[in-house]
Amino acid sequence: MTAVLPERSTAAPAPTTPAHVRTDACACGTCAASGTGAADLLARLASAPGGRAAVVAGDRRLTFDELRAEAAAFAARLGALGVGPESVVALCLPRGAALVTAIIGTLTAGAAYLPVDPALPADRRRHLVEDSGADLVVTDGTDGSPVSGVRAVTAAELTATPSGDPSPYAPVPVTGDTLAYVIYTSGSTGRPKGVEIGRAAASLLLRELEEAGAATGEGARVGWNASPSFDASVQQWTRLCRGDTLVMIDEETRRDPSLLAAFIDAQALTDLDITPSHADPLLDLLTRDGGPRPLTLLVGGEAISPALWDRLAAAHRSGLLRALNVYGPTECTVDATAGWIDGPGEPHIGAVLPGLRMRLLDEGLAPVGPGESGELYLAGPRVGRGYRRRPGLTAERFVADIADDASGGRMYRTGDRCRLLPDGRLVYLGRADGQVKLRGHRIELPEIEAALTRVEGVAEAAVILGEDAGGTASLIAYHRGGDATALRAALSDSLPAYMVPSAYVAVDRFPTTPSGKLDRSALPTRVDTPAAEKHRAADGNGTGGLNGRAEELIARVWTQVLGAASIGPDDNFFKLGGHSLLAIKLVSRVRAELSVALPVKAVYAHPRLRDLAAHIEELLAARDA
Repeated sequence: MTAVLPERSTAAPAPTTPAHVRTDACACGTCAASGTGAADLLARLASAPGGRAAVVAGDRRLTFDELRAEAAAFAARLGALGVGPESVVALCLPRGAALVTAIIGTLTAGAAYLPVDPALPADRRRHLVEDSGADLVVTDGTDGSPVSGVRAVTAAELTATPSGDPSPYAPVPVTGDTLAYVIYTSGSTGRPKGVEIGRAAASLLLRELEEAGAATGEGARVGWNASPSFDASVQQWTRLCRGDTLVMIDEETRRDPSLLAAFIDAQALTDLDITPSHADPLLDLLTRDGGPRPLTLLVGGEAISPALWDRLAAAHRSGLLRALNVYGPTECTVDATAGWIDGPGEPHIGAVLPGLRMRLLDEGLAPVGPGESGELYLAGPRVGRGYRRRPGLTAERFVADIADDASGGRMYRTGDRCRLLPDGRLVYLGRADGQVKLRGHRIELPEIEAALTRVEGVAEAAVILGEDAGGTASLIAYHRGGDATALRAALSDSLPAYMVPSAYVAVDRFPTTPSGKLDRSALPTRVDTPAAEKHRAADGNGTGGLNGRAEELIARVWTQVLGAASIGPDDNFFKLGGHSLLAIKLVSRVRAELSVALPVKAVYAHPRLRDLAAHIEELLAARDA
């Protein structure tokens, strides 16, 4: 069943669709499904107004003419290096104008791109390049190739245009099934797996967001908020192809709600993709003046709590902003469903977008009855090609479509349990396996457990999604053998920061079910303090050895947000289990109690209590001077 997403009455109408004419650049569902059309985004990009801003990144601004010229030069150089359709180019570049040029240039050459976030640990970057079989690595010149034997070139080399000999913007012809990109997700086997998505699927994503009212009007200003390695970034760069301006959000701004709110206004953003965890502290700042903003929040990546849903719905109904809930696995090209957050009641993930077809099935692959819970399977032209170089895993997750078996159609098993409402919208009910969502990231708990058991001295490990003392969702690692400090250090060297647990609890043995298997339900889902940090006898308020007003305040706030029984001047916020959301809470409380504008970046720059307190004292002195 495919449900039509109801548009909000005030939204701009979707573009009208002319009578169908199949062309080499056609991106409609009919051609994409048949595999006869190129279904490529670049044909649309070619007609974007040349003088309009395409990319804004700090003090750099590229018009569409300049972007096309740089992408053409980039593609020509790639072609000279033997890169073409089905080649994979690893882009080890931070968010910025060079990354955008590299994505468009790679696609212009007919090749596929693999995002490799430079912020990832070296071991992770090496695995992505090796496992994908990348033909080339593009860097900013800071580092070389993560893998010996795989050539590295800089983005500057690839965009350099010989004097008087500019390359024409002429994308290499491709088909709808030609590989567009490979994005890695957490893997249940202990290693991440690469998802392959074709050109037609990426084009259909943009068309369907337009039809849903999520991308309206002309010349929108879209904030790029996601990590390049996160599939939400695809949704953002595709907006370029309809002539919208892409505004890059730097890391300092995106992790500080006050800076982000100011940035949204200063840059006049009209669209922002954001996770619920990120939206929660931002929403009050966006709505506190009571005035409307021409802003659409595309909220996705994890479940929206009922409390946040009600706040977003109230802002949507009041016309302060628009809020759209989007859901989808990487394997089905970013967004599979969408629904306006415009009414009270039970949170939902909206209706299935037209490029996909929904199946709600029981364990025997039989359709469930009306209103019953079932596992969500997705079929249609936006289902990905599979997992790169993983035929066995592909066959396990991309299975024969029960409604289209005769023609060889496939459906993707999402692992998500859902229930269908009478109006065609879906309610998300949770996972059917060991996968979790945390701050917008999809995490396979077995991958973290495998990394833990690779550490010397660890006999057994289990990881669960629980809560810290402040009620914030966090990963908790239970381990038999090994030292918590060593475990944290080892995981930080091999896993992305969002996969490193906040708390480590040593156990003598793990609870088991009657059949002898690990009983995860018997593991506490909340720990008041990281076990390894209960190392100091506290005085009456748990802040012995502290000097000065700022140190005492910081210690008290840390005790509240981290749940630590004892805090000392040499303690490190992040080693005590702190993370980005707790850093935001810390800054908020300091601002409230001392009326000092402490940026979130200060917590990262001064993670030791004594150093952060000294920095705050400097800010107070400057304020009162």
